[in-house]
Order: sequence, then C-alpha cells, then structure tokens
Amino acid sequence: MAVETDPPYLRIVGEIRRRITDGELAPGDRVPSTRQISKEWGVALATATKALAALAREGLVEARPRVGTVVAAGPAPEPSKRRAAPARRAALLDHELTRERIVRAAIEIADAEGLAALTMRGVAARLNVAAMSPYRYVTGKDDLVLLMADAAFGEGTYPATPPDGWRSRLDLGAHVLWSVFRSHPWLAQLSPLTRPLMLPNLMVHAEWALGALDGHGLDPKTMMDLHILLYSYVQGLAVNLEQEAQVEATTGLTDGQWMDRQAPAVQAIVASDRYPVFTKMLGAFKDGYDLRLDELFAFGLGPLLDGVAAIVEGQSPRR
Repeated sequence: MAVETDPPYLRIVGEIRRRITDGELAPGDRVPSTRQISKEWGVALATATKALAALAREGLVEARPRVGTVVAAGPAPEPSKRRAAPARRAALLDHELTRERIVRAAIEIADAEGLAALTMRGVAARLNVAAMSPYRYVTGKDDLVLLMADAAFGEGTYPATPPDGWRSRLDLGAHVLWSVFRSHPWLAQLSPLTRPLMLPNLMVHAEWALGALDGHGLDPKTMMDLHILLYSYVQGLAVNLEQEAQVEATTGLTDGQWMDRQAPAVQAIVASDRYPVFTKMLGAFKDGYDLRLDELFAFGLGPLLDGVAAIVEGQSPRR
C-alpha cells in the first residue's frame, strides 16, 4: 500500500491546484477558506493558512478583503519554478522579518478570514517562516492583535487644518472612523465601550472629536459622553460588517439569497394582520427594502449631530 509522504499542506495545495487547472474553479471564484479547508481535510487552521499562502506564491490565488481568497486572474508561474522557490524565500523572509511585516500579514489574514482565523502559526505560514519566528517580535496573539488594531486605526488620517465649525469636524471624524472599520471590520469586535483600548492611533481619533467639542462651554463629562456616543454609533454599525461576513462564510448565502429564504416567514407575518403599519410600509417598497450599512451610517449621522447641536449650541440644555 502506498504511503503518503508529502506534508498535509502540499496535498491540499495539489488538490486545489487541480480544481483550478481543470476549470472547476474559474478566475474570481472563491476557493475554500481556512475554516473550510480545516474541516474538509481535518487539519489545523495554521496548515490551511500555509496551503493558501503556497497557492498565492504560485500566483494561483489572491486574497481580497471581505471577500476571501479567490482564483487569481493572471497567469500562474511555470510548474518547473514552483517547488524550489519556497525554501529560498523562507530563508530570505526569516532574515528580513520585522514586527511591521508580522503585523501586516496578520491584518491581511483578519481582513480576509476574520479575527477567529488568526493564529501565530498562521501568520508564520503566511510569511513562510518558522512557526516560532514571530515570537521574536511579539509575545503572542493578544499582543499581536493590539499592534494590528493600532496599525489599522493609524490608517485613518486628518487634515492638518481642521474644517470650519465643530459639526464639520465631527462629521469628518465619523466618516474617517467608518472608513477604517469598513477596511478592517474585525476592529469593531475587539473591545466593549466600557473597556476602551489605550492605543496611540485610536487616541488620534478621540483627540480629533474632543478638539471639535472643546471651547464651546461644555463641561468635561458632557464632552466625554458626546465623544463616546459618536464613537459608539460608528462602532455599533460596524459590528455588523464582520458579522455579515461571518454569516455569509458560514451559510454560503448572500444577503439577498438569505432574504429570499425568509419570504414565507414574511408572508406569514403580513397575513396575520397583527402588524398593520409594518404591512403598509412593506407594501410601499416596490422592489423590496435593501439595507445598506453605508447608507444607513450616512443617514443616521445627521440626526445624531442634530442632537449634539442641541447641546453644543444650547438649544436644549442637557439634563
């Protein structure tokens, strides 16, 4: 009986490569995620990550944020060039390894697969270095996640000269934060409001908001409460970005497909006559109601800033 001698990740690479070359997976198609690979082949997430990293080095797949790993559109390297490169590249990367490269690789994993898929071994596999190499730069996953969060929040920048007026400044701050959470949805999952992260780059956003509120006669507690309220609005909506991606990855259904499956339940609610306002409103949507988080964020920010104006401008003193 033949004995398989290839490491598990190479067998996974070979099978996914076959699916691509045989046309079972076309350019742009999603390939199995690390979770799916782990379940299908019975391997650890780190092994699954190593397999996807090897396929990426071959040019067969590419990671797309919030989509996952897909079949690459460009041509793959010649087969004769595929085998020797990883070993040579591993030594080069290990020699050049830095904390910044580790953090960036970890962010790429979290962006594509979610924070739950992140492991130290998975980061090492993505960088093609020894499993323990990242520990020379970070003490463990908890330390790494904080570095990732600080780097991600640091991507949101502000102009050297703030726009005129406190409202314009708060509006810009909220949009900058939303764009950061949009790029890295896992950020919204890290910490509740009652346990804020003391990160330098997160404090940049706080300083921007507090600076907008400063000088308007507000007491410190009111300023802090308004800042936290605005931040929680952005974070609270952003939590759904990661949950949306997780549910789609788990079920394999898009939002539209999921809603289609809810049609019988919706029809039963309408037929019950217990919810006349909801039924009337639902009938007003000719093509159905599409919940788009970006639009909801922009819509809700206006009334929220109207409420802040009532306090900042003294239209309705806070009780």
